[in-house]
Amino acid sequence: MAQCVQSVQELIPDSFVPCVAALCSDEAERLTRLNHLSFAELLKPFSRLTSEVHMRDPNNQLHIIKNLKIAVSNIITQPPQPGAIRKLLNDVVSGSQPAEGLVANVITAGDYDLNISATTPWFESYRETFLQSMPASDHEFLNHYLACMLVASSSEAEPVEQFSKLSQEQHRIQHNSDYSYPKWFIPNTLKYYVLLHDVSAGDEQRAESIYEEMKQKYGTQGCYLLKINSRTSNRASDEQIPDPWSQYLQKNSIQNQESYEDGPCTITSNKNSDSNLLSLDGLDNEVKDGLPNNFRAHPLQLDSSSDASNSIDGPDHVKSASSLHETKKANTGIIHGACLTLTDHDRIRQFIQEFTFRGLLPHIEKTIRQLNDQLISRKGLSRSLFSATKKWFSGSKVPEKSINELKNTSGLLYPPEAPELQIRKMADLCFLVQHYDLAYSCYHTAKKDFLNDQAMLYAAGALEMAAVSAFLQPGAPRPYPAHYMDTAIQTYRDICKNMVLAERCVLLSAEILKSQSKYSEAAALLIRLTSEKKHALRCYCQAMQVYKGKGWSLAEDHINFTIGRQSYTLRQLDNAVSAFRHILINESKQSAAQQGAFLREYLYVYKNVSQLSPDGPLPQLPLPYINSSATRVFFGHDRRPADGEKQAATHVSLDQEYDSESSQQWRELEEQVVAVVNRGVVPSNFYPTQYCLNSYSDNSRFPLAVVEEPITVEVAFRNPLKVPLLLTDLSLLWKFQPKDISGKDNEEVKELVSGEPKMIGTEVISEFLINSEESKVARLKLFPHHIGELHILGVVYNLGTIQGCMTVDGIGSLPGCHTGKHSLSMSVRGRQDLEIQGPRLNNTKEEKTSIKYGPDRRLDPIITEEMPLLEVFFIHFPTGLLCGEIRKAYVEFVNVSKSPLTGLKVVSKRPEFFTFGGNTAVLTPLSPSASENCSAYKTVATDSTAVCTALISSASSVDFGIGIGSQPEVIPVPLPDTVLLPGASVQLPMWLRGPDEEGVHEINFLFYYESVKKQPKIRHRILRHTAVICTSRSLNVRATVCRSNSLEDEEGRGGNMLVFVDVENTNTSEAGVKEFHIVQVSSSSKHWKFQKSVNLSENKDAKLASREKGKFCFKAIRCKEKEVATQSSEKYTFADIIFGNEQIISSASPCADFFYRSLSSELKKPQAQPSVHTEKQSLEDAVRLIQKCSEVDLNIVVLWKAYVVEDSKQLILEGQHHVILRTIGKEAFSCPQKQEPPEMELLKFFRPENTTVPLRPSVEQLSNLIKTSLHYPESFNHPFHQKSLCLVPVTLLLSNCSKADVDVIVDLRHKTTSPEALEIHGSFTWLGQTQYKLQLKSQEIHSLQLKACFVHTGVYNLGTPRVFAKLSDQVTVFETSQQNSMPALIIINNV
Repeated sequence: MAQCVQSVQELIPDSFVPCVAALCSDEAERLTRLNHLSFAELLKPFSRLTSEVHMRDPNNQLHIIKNLKIAVSNIITQPPQPGAIRKLLNDVVSGSQPAEGLVANVITAGDYDLNISATTPWFESYRETFLQSMPASDHEFLNHYLACMLVASSSEAEPVEQFSKLSQEQHRIQHNSDYSYPKWFIPNTLKYYVLLHDVSAGDEQRAESIYEEMKQKYGTQGCYLLKINSRTSNRASDEQIPDPWSQYLQKNSIQNQESYEDGPCTITSNKNSDSNLLSLDGLDNEVKDGLPNNFRAHPLQLDSSSDASNSIDGPDHVKSASSLHETKKANTGIIHGACLTLTDHDRIRQFIQEFTFRGLLPHIEKTIRQLNDQLISRKGLSRSLFSATKKWFSGSKVPEKSINELKNTSGLLYPPEAPELQIRKMADLCFLVQHYDLAYSCYHTAKKDFLNDQAMLYAAGALEMAAVSAFLQPGAPRPYPAHYMDTAIQTYRDICKNMVLAERCVLLSAEILKSQSKYSEAAALLIRLTSEKKHALRCYCQAMQVYKGKGWSLAEDHINFTIGRQSYTLRQLDNAVSAFRHILINESKQSAAQQGAFLREYLYVYKNVSQLSPDGPLPQLPLPYINSSATRVFFGHDRRPADGEKQAATHVSLDQEYDSESSQQWRELEEQVVAVVNRGVVPSNFYPTQYCLNSYSDNSRFPLAVVEEPITVEVAFRNPLKVPLLLTDLSLLWKFQPKDISGKDNEEVKELVSGEPKMIGTEVISEFLINSEESKVARLKLFPHHIGELHILGVVYNLGTIQGCMTVDGIGSLPGCHTGKHSLSMSVRGRQDLEIQGPRLNNTKEEKTSIKYGPDRRLDPIITEEMPLLEVFFIHFPTGLLCGEIRKAYVEFVNVSKSPLTGLKVVSKRPEFFTFGGNTAVLTPLSPSASENCSAYKTVATDSTAVCTALISSASSVDFGIGIGSQPEVIPVPLPDTVLLPGASVQLPMWLRGPDEEGVHEINFLFYYESVKKQPKIRHRILRHTAVICTSRSLNVRATVCRSNSLEDEEGRGGNMLVFVDVENTNTSEAGVKEFHIVQVSSSSKHWKFQKSVNLSENKDAKLASREKGKFCFKAIRCKEKEVATQSSEKYTFADIIFGNEQIISSASPCADFFYRSLSSELKKPQAQPSVHTEKQSLEDAVRLIQKCSEVDLNIVVLWKAYVVEDSKQLILEGQHHVILRTIGKEAFSCPQKQEPPEMELLKFFRPENTTVPLRPSVEQLSNLIKTSLHYPESFNHPFHQKSLCLVPVTLLLSNCSKADVDVIVDLRHKTTSPEALEIHGSFTWLGQTQYKLQLKSQEIHSLQLKACFVHTGVYNLGTPRVFAKLSDQVTVFETSQQNSMPALIIINNV
C-alpha cells in the first residue's frame, strides 16, 4: 500500500483545527490586495505556531499543545455547492498526476516486475482538500467558528466606528435567523480587533494613537496593531523576498469557479448526492438570500449571476466581491506579497502568536470550564428531567438495539442548549486543543446519550471522534476501537445516507489502520467506501501484470473477461472492447462454448461502442487473423476453362503455386525475346512482367495494371477460434487518385469505404464462412475504370457468428444450420488493414549494421491506359507422344481487347518441340488431308519399283528461322498482315515433335506482343503457357561413318563415305504400338549427300517389331564442286532414300523445321575469328587443320511410321529421329546417352610441376590426314617352276584429306617388330625405289605404281608401306606411322 508523506499523528490534528472568521472593511481589504492577497490568504503561511503553548484543563492541570494550527477564513454565508466540491476535487487529483512520459515505479517481487505506484500524491492532495472543504454541520462543532477577527485600516476616517459596524455585522450574521450559515461554536463568539497599518503610505503616529484608543476600549488582549506594506510594489529592489503563499493559493485556485457541468461523482456514488451534499448534516437547512455579495460567494461555490441591487452595503461591496473573484484566479505570473518585507513576515507571524496566546486559547480554556461547570450543575436535573419525559411518552425505557434494527432518526433535532450537545461541544473543544483524554471521555458519554435517544447522526459523529481520540491519546492507554469507526461508517452510509461523512470516517480510519500495519483492513475499508466494481477492475488490471506472458492462458482469459465485463458495467466501453479483444486475439485454449460466449460478449460490447459514434471511422476488428505478408495480388482476367478439344493457355493464376526456378525461367524467356526485339540488347529500364505479386516477388516498384482489367487480391484469413466466423458484405477498402491522360491529378483523392463505382468497381462477397480453426483465402476484385494511382488499404466486413451452430461442415451441426444463407446471431462492422512489411535491406554497410526494411508496393498499383489483351487456345493439343513423333495441332489467337496488337512472337527453351512451319508457303503443307494417311508431312508419291537411290533437294536454314547468330528460341508467329485487330481471331497450324527422352516434360511457351499504339509505361505484354507432354519410347538410332576403300567415285573424285545406321525398336508395346516401319532415311549436309542405299539383304521391307533391330548401309559422296561453290553457308542439301510408296520432302516443313531445330545449338556457336599469326597461333591452326580431317558434317533423318491399335482401331503415327555425325569412326546416337559417373580418384596432395605439354595432334587424328588404299588382285597365279620370282603390280593411292598442302614420305622397307609380324607378312619384298617423297595439294589423290616380289606360294599381307606426313608450311614436323588398319591380303598360287 502506498506510503504517505504525513503521518497520521500529524494528519488528524491538521485536519481538525480551530476555525476563526475574518470580517474586513473595504479599506483594510484594499491594503491586503496591494499584495494580491485577501486578509485570510495573507495569514495562511503563518497560521501554525512555532512554539508550544499551554493551557489548563477543568481540573486545573497544565496541558501542552504542540504544533497548533489555526484556520482563518472570510465569512461566507452560503454553503458550497456539491458540483463545485466535485470539480475542486477532480482538479486537485488531475493536478497531482505524474507528468506524461515519467516511468512508473517498478516493484520487483520474485520473478515479477510489477508496475505499481509506491507513492500516491494525488490521494494525499485529494484527502487534504476533501477534509478542508467539508461544510459545517449542526451535529458536530469541529469546524464551527470559535472567534472572529474584525479588521479595519488606520487610514480610515473613523477606525473605531468602523470596528463597531463590523461588530454589528458579525452579530447580525450569527444571531439573525435569516442566516443558517456559517456555523458558530458558542453564542458568545470571541471578537478580536485588528488595526491594519500601511507603513509605506500611512501615518504611523496616527495609527499608534488609534491603537491606544482600541486598547482602552477592547483591552490589550482583544486588539492588535498589524503593520504591513513596508515597501511599495513598484519600487525596484535587489532583495528577493520569498513567496510562501503560492503553495497555498494553488490548492485553492479553483475558488474562481466557472460554469460547470456535473460530471461523474467523485465524492459519492449515491444517485441523490446533490441533495445530500446540500444538507450535509441531515438537518433541514435553508439558504436565504438578501446578503451582501461578498458574503454569498463561497470559494467552492459556482458563479451565479449576482445582482447589485441585492447588496445592502452598496456598490463598494460589489466591487470588493468582484475584486476578490479576480484575484483568486490561479495566475502564475502574479507575485504575491510584493509590498511585504521579511520584517512584515515576522510581524504577521508575531500577530498570529499574540492572537492565539492572548485571545483564542484563553477563550477556549474559559469556554471549556464553563461547559464543564454547566454539565456538572445540570447533570442530575437534566438527565432526570429528560428521562422522565421520555418515560411519560414512551411508557418504558428504550431497549438497546443493533444498528441494523434502528430506524432512520437522522432528522432528530436537539435544542442548542441541550446537555447532549454541550457534552459534544466540550468534546470537540478538547479535541481541537489536543486534549484527547478528556475529549474521549466526553465523546464516549455523548455517544451513549445519542444512542439512547436513537439520534443516529449524532451518535455516529460521537463514535467517529471517540475512536480517533482513543487512538491519539498519549501513551495509548486503550487500543484503537475500530468497531466504533465501523459502526459510524455503517450508520452514515446506511441509515443517514450521508456518503460524505462516511467517506471522512473511512479516510481517517484507513490512515489509523495503516499506521498499525493493518493494510488489508485499510484496503477493505477504502474498497467498501468507493465503487467496488472500480476497485475490482483495478485489482484485475494489476493481477494481469502477474499472469501476463507466463503461459497461464486460461487465467489470462478469465482476467480479461472480467476486466471487459466490469469496464462495460462502468461504461468504460473502450477498455471493455480492448479486454475482450485480447481474449480473441490470443491463442485460446478455452472450449468452443466458452469461446463462443467470449465472442458474443465482444460483439455486444463492440456494437454498443459503435452506436455511440455511428458516423465515425470504422475501427479495427480482431478477427479473423489476416496474414498480411501472404497477401497475393493478381492483375488480369481469370483463365477460361477448357471447351472440348479447345484448351486455353495456362498463363498465370492464383491457383498456381510459386516456384522460384520456374519464375526465373519465365524471366529469362522474357529477357530473351525483349533482347531480340531490341536488336540483341536488353533495355536498361527493362523490368520483367509480373501478373501475380506475392511475398517472393520483387515488390519494390509500383505495379502496373491496365484500365478495365480486374485486380484480384487474395487475402489469407485464419480463424483461431473453435467456433465458426461468418463475414458478410466483405470487400476491399481503397483510396484512388485519378489522373487525366497526361498523367496529372484532376480530382481530389477519394477515400471512400463504399468506393466510387465510376472510378473503381468493388466486388462484394455477401457471405464468407470460416470454420473453426480454419485457414481460408478470400479473393476480392476491383475493376478500375479510370487511370490513376490506386492504394488498397485493407478489407471491410461485418463480423458475426452463426446462430445456434458450432460447425457448418455437416457434422454435428444443429437444426437450423445450413450451408447456404446463414442466420447471423449478431454482427458488427469494422475493418482490418493490410500492412505488409517489405524485405530486410542488406546492401550497404549501414543497412547491414541496422534493421531497415524496404517498401512493399504490391497493394499500390498504377492504373495505365488500355492495352491489347491476347488469349491463346490450343486445339487438338496432345498430352502423350512417342519420342520423335510428329503431330499436327492448331493454335487460335484471339484479341479480346479494344486495341489492336502486333509483333506477336513466341519464345521457348525447347524450340525443337514445335514449329509453325517455314517462312514461305511453298515449304508448308496446306492441310493434313493432302497426303496419304493424313500425314503431317509434305509428301510426293513415288514408283514402288524405284531403286534405292537418293532424291536430291535443298533448303536454306534461314527460311526456317535458323541461322548463325540468330535466336532459334524466339519464333515470330506468322499472323496475317502482322496485326490482330480488336475482337479478331486467327487459327494457325502448329507441328509438335515428341522430345527424344521418355518421361513427363513441362514445356514453357511465352507469347510476346505489343500495342500498335506505343504506350509509355507498358512497352509489351506477355502470355504464358505450360504444356505437359508425356513421351514413351519409340526408336533408338545409332550411326557411324567411315571412309570407303574405294577412294574414287564415278566422277573420279575422292572422299566416298559409308554410313552404317542401326535402328532399334525400344518400345515395349505399352502404348499399343504393333510395329514401326522405316519409311525413309534422309541426309542433310552442306558438303555431303547420300548417293544410294547399300542393301545388306534383298528384303526391302523395313519393319521392326518390339525389341527388333534393323541395320542400314548408305553410300555418301561429296556434293558437286560447282554446287558447293555456289551454295551459301546456310544452304543444305537434302537426299532422301525411300523405303515406302511416297517421298517425304525432307527439305520442307515440318521435317526440315525439326531437323534445323536439332542443329540450332550447333549453329548458335559463333565462328572462329581470324587472329594475328604468331608461332603459337600457327601451331594451333595446324593442329586444327589436322583435326578437321577426321571431322565430317553429315546429318541423318530417319522417318518412320508406327501402327497403333487403340480402341479396336488402327492408327498410324509418324515421326522422325535425327543423328548428327561429326567425327569419322565415332558412333552417334539419336537420343542423348546417359553419362557414366566418373570413377573416384585418390586425392593428390602435391603441387604438380608446371610443365607445358607440347601441342600435338593425336595419333588417331594424324591417321586421318592421309588416307591410303592398295589396289591389287585378290589372287595371283604364277608358274614358279618356270620362273622362280613372282612380280605382282600394286597401285598405292594416297588421298590428302585436309585442305592444306601435305608433304608425304612413303617408306617401303619392312620394319619387323615381332616374329608374328614375319609370319603375317611372309617373305616378300618391294622392288624398285624404297622411299618416295611427295607433296599433295588440298584434297589431292595421287597414285604410286609399285611391284611386289614373291618367291613361293602363300597368303601375304601387302599392307606394309609406311607413310609419313607433315603439313608443308609447318616447321615442326608431325610425323607418325600411317599404318593401314585393314590388312591387304593377297593369295599367290602356283600353276
